[in-house]
Amino acid sequence: MKERRAAKIFLLGITLAVAGTVAAVAHDPKDWPVPAAFKKMKNPVPRSDAAVAAGKALYNDQCISCHGEAGKGDGPDAMMYEVHPADLSDAHMMGMMSDGEIFYKISEGRKPMPDFKKKLSDEQRWQLVHFVRTLAPKMQHAPAAKKPATKKAPASKDKSENRK
Repeated sequence: MKERRAAKIFLLGITLAVAGTVAAVAHDPKDWPVPAAFKKMKNPVPRSDAAVAAGKALYNDQCISCHGEAGKGDGPDAMMYEVHPADLSDAHMMGMMSDGEIFYKISEGRKPMPDFKKKLSDEQRWQLVHFVRTLAPKMQHAPAAKKPATKKAPASKDKSENRK
């Protein structure tokens, strides 16, 4: 009897692990298709301290509970979901997305993230894009290769000095 129960618990554990893996793969941020038109969109809201501050206020009101204060996807509600919120502080991931892609994802959402196209105006969502960009440090590009230093040939002495 105990062996049967242990086998059932083991199978349940394996099933949950497989289901979690499938869900995580299905919700991979890299696999969130964005229409080409959005990928090409530029943020029409000029970046300013006021726009970033407005975006921060929206983030604190709408996003912080899941994405966390620093955008790492570690907010107090994050653990409630099988699929964890994206790490918005990931410089590589954020560097790969255009402003239009971020705007699209905020607008359309994807379970468990709600869509915000009806909740927030276009301007508010673009302000949110400005703020979200502050959470990820800019990716540092590899320093340009230094050109090898060329040695200058020593100045030749005047022949008259050599005769002295």
